[in-house]
Amino acid sequence: MFAVLAIVAAGCDWPNIAPPGSAPVRYRDPIFSAVTVTSNVTYGSAINLENQSITLRLDLYQPTGDTVTARPAVVWVHGGSFCCGSKTSGELVDEATTFSKEGYVNVSIDYRLESPGCSGSASNCVPAIQEAAADAQTAVRFLRTNATTYGIDPNRIAIGGSSAGAITALNVGYSSSEDPSARVRAAVSLSGAQLVVGTISHGDAPALDFHCTTDPLVPYQWDVNTINAAKAQGLDAFLESWSETCHVPYTEHRQQILDQSRNFLWWEMDLAHATT
Repeated sequence: MFAVLAIVAAGCDWPNIAPPGSAPVRYRDPIFSAVTVTSNVTYGSAINLENQSITLRLDLYQPTGDTVTARPAVVWVHGGSFCCGSKTSGELVDEATTFSKEGYVNVSIDYRLESPGCSGSASNCVPAIQEAAADAQTAVRFLRTNATTYGIDPNRIAIGGSSAGAITALNVGYSSSEDPSARVRAAVSLSGAQLVVGTISHGDAPALDFHCTTDPLVPYQWDVNTINAAKAQGLDAFLESWSETCHVPYTEHRQQILDQSRNFLWWEMDLAHATT
């Protein structure tokens, strides 16, 4: 108890404070050696800009042999300028696998993609961003509605992503107070910033952002502005910066991203009191 109080008094720099306790600690340490993946689970459908009906699918990652029935969950969202990419993006597979071994349920989602999206002429960039956010919210609702089926704690759902997926994750996190049915407890962003959807307000989700100071695709200043706007609303908002020219440097900074995301999710989702 005294150790926890000392941590709180230290300033609540959650991404840099490891969860306490002797190993193994669930949701902190890898306590499962294998992960069961169920591919192409349908989580909804939506109409795209060409008036086509798109089936929305996700891949489900669960710790093999786990008997806990109310686990925290993370929705992972891939990048690709809102025109491209898929739920099998390498860094998402690695994150989903890593967190599943620690006891989480993870899903990596596909969502509506538009051409050119936010690449090239960017003629439909804004509606493509809006579609992605809406689909990610649908995925959150799907997990909440089917929490019993998948062994999820409906009050401990987070979201994360890279690039376009990071933008999407922040848009969902910063829409939590406006749309409680799709609320999340935390958002993790790698090379993204909050764009287009909604307004950051008190009661939205805390966020952890990773960003290169010279990002050729998503300007670093956009993320600085996002963090400042969130802090102005009294939200926990953390920015981990790399003084490099890079975009989604997951391989180069993998361990830092995993460790700080783990710490952040532990504290913000109150996993000390989650079912174990």
